[in-house]
Amino acid sequence: MTQDLSAGERFARSFLAKDWSKVAEVLDPEIDFRGLTPGQPWQASSAQGLIDDVLSQWLGPDDDVHEIVDVSTDNVLSRGRVAYRFRIKSGGDDYVCEQTAYFDQDGDRIKKLRILCTGFIPMSEASVS
Repeated sequence: MTQDLSAGERFARSFLAKDWSKVAEVLDPEIDFRGLTPGQPWQASSAQGLIDDVLSQWLGPDDDVHEIVDVSTDNVLSRGRVAYRFRIKSGGDDYVCEQTAYFDQDGDRIKKLRILCTGFIPMSEASVS
């Protein structure tokens, strides 16, 4: 069985909008979450814990996601995949970040989620061709 890719896209777009109530709608209340950002592993076993202790730390109140560069979805056999790249202003600087998430669903909710993150890459590192 393939995953409903719209769940992955709904998660990504709600997360990038910091719309925590919509993020909660797409997550199973007892989600199994693991994530990896540069230098730190993350985990959560509830949707609210994931939102409070992880996602709202990754995108804080002063962080401004000002451009969603790309969102793509696919299946890896029975597992869903969503990758999203975005530009963000944080601490007065402009960054690019990309995350790839793999997920399993139960009905219309994501019950297992794994995210790998590039971290915030300064736009000043962009090469000029």
